[in-house]
Amino acid sequence: MQELRFDDRSVIVTGAGRGIGREYALLLAARGASVVVGDLGATIDGSDVDGDDPAAAVVAEITAAGGRAIACGADVSTEAGAQSLVEAAVDGFGHLDAVVNNAGIVRTARFLEVPDDEYQRHIDVHYFGTLRVCRAAWPHLAASGSGRVVNTLSAAMLGNPMMTHYGSSKGAVFGLTRNLAIEGLEAGIKVNAVAPGAGTRMAEASSEGLSPEIMDYIRTSLRAELVAPVATYLVHPSATMTGEVFNVAGGTVNRLALLNTVGITDPNLSVESVASRIDEIMAITAEANSQIIAPQQVPAS
Repeated sequence: MQELRFDDRSVIVTGAGRGIGREYALLLAARGASVVVGDLGATIDGSDVDGDDPAAAVVAEITAAGGRAIACGADVSTEAGAQSLVEAAVDGFGHLDAVVNNAGIVRTARFLEVPDDEYQRHIDVHYFGTLRVCRAAWPHLAASGSGRVVNTLSAAMLGNPMMTHYGSSKGAVFGLTRNLAIEGLEAGIKVNAVAPGAGTRMAEASSEGLSPEIMDYIRTSLRAELVAPVATYLVHPSATMTGEVFNVAGGTVNRLALLNTVGITDPNLSVESVASRIDEIMAITAEANSQIIAPQQVPAS
């Protein structure tokens, strides 16, 4: 297959100063994209700023290799920060074709130990950060004719120890991804998401809720550079799917699919009939595979 190139395409990558985001920025630039490297340099829990400038360091790597990149230390959780990222792309490169929303924070704690402001901080960065960058970028993505968005989810949205605040904020991003996929259909904007697994500082910050065996596997086998090809492909004009989520870790890639089971139909439904037929309701059969819910099929109710 011919190499997929990104010449003449402009891409914003948030949270690109370290870890997975850095790998996104480096790979996109190596394939010809002009990249806005967005990173505030925040602490892992989002409560402060480390004081260094990771975005500038990544830009230096890209330009040293002959690529094009601009650093932007904006806070994605604010309207002004999101707008400044988009302005950096448009002012620096003349246009904007794609956004990779990768910025994130994490702190593990038991459900009853997490105060409201911790939930709010996770929502502000993950949900509103993604929302605000997408909203600021949307007119430019539409003008591109092949606008692409990749959001970042996590397996924690399906349940993970000591991560109710983190996982639920990622669940909100999942809902946003599916709805934006519908919104983007007319303009040709494709919106997908990755749920990555890699041995980054965010994984280390989550180690309290994971077993030592799992953490050892993450550190040794799940390299951040093995996530980058999937997100990079999803912002290429040839990627035509939308509203999809891909689990990506250690070289394994699979699709996370929603489906309706065949279930039951009973015009005289009662508590007892539900109880007696719960196995039928729960069963995932071969017929259920035909009930996978694509974004265009999500009911409006």
